[in-house]
Amino acid sequence: MLHEFARAKVNLYLHVTGRRADGYHLLDSLAVFPEIGDRVTAEHGPELTLELDGPFGRTLTAEPDNLVLRAARGLAELAGVPARAHLTLAKNLPVSSGIGGGSADAAATLRVLQLLWNVQVEPDALVALATRLGADVPVCLAQLPARMRGIGEILARAPAIPACGMVLVNPLVGVATPAVFKARQGGFSPEARLGTYWADAAAMADDLAELSNDLQPPAMALCPVIEDVLLAIARLPGCHLARMSGSGATCFGLFDTAEEAAHAATEVSRDGWWSWGGALAAERVADSPVLS
Repeated sequence: MLHEFARAKVNLYLHVTGRRADGYHLLDSLAVFPEIGDRVTAEHGPELTLELDGPFGRTLTAEPDNLVLRAARGLAELAGVPARAHLTLAKNLPVSSGIGGGSADAAATLRVLQLLWNVQVEPDALVALATRLGADVPVCLAQLPARMRGIGEILARAPAIPACGMVLVNPLVGVATPAVFKARQGGFSPEARLGTYWADAAAMADDLAELSNDLQPPAMALCPVIEDVLLAIARLPGCHLARMSGSGATCFGLFDTAEEAAHAATEVSRDGWWSWGGALAAERVADSPVLS
């Protein structure tokens, strides 16, 4: 039995920079991975099956189009092996919450099944498969801070992220990504200008405050409770920045330390809200087939 951690993906900023002829929007974003996520377990079995577990497992169904099963079938076809495994997904992250849960689960499935099936897929082919599964899946393969462009599939090394704390809060109200893009008004934003590192959380927050999440206003229009969440986070002592991640509805706050963030998560807790606080680890980007 093998296990893979599927860490949440948080967009520290997200600019909509244009739109392709096929209707897909072009983005510029900085993705990071806090120490919270789902877990994918794999063991040998006579056929491909998926068991759902965890606090949010009941909100999903193990249907054929489940992203975990699609990832498993895609990898089996690519590697030329039978798609046989019993998978268990412990769903600890809220569903459709703007923190890449499904994409992270698919990426973890690709990692764990390569080990279970003892196959090693060419990096370019693996990235191509990940992109077909979803624009956020490639960045979740490495689970390292990355600059995202294109529709999310063009990845580059991020500035060095300082060790700090992060709070995540979700009001447990689903927000459909297509609806958020449709509700967005105005023109497009330029790509961000980023340095190579930040000395601490305060310096990083100061620079990020000059940027934005272009999907936050339309998401708040569709789901007004997001504004309540942002205000609750911003009022927490020691919070340097409060912002929504992705297309919502999860919002985050940046703190100096993991301990401050963990305490803040208990302070911001509300009935009907999900919250977490802990470390946003300082990581230097290692060699990865995903990052240029």
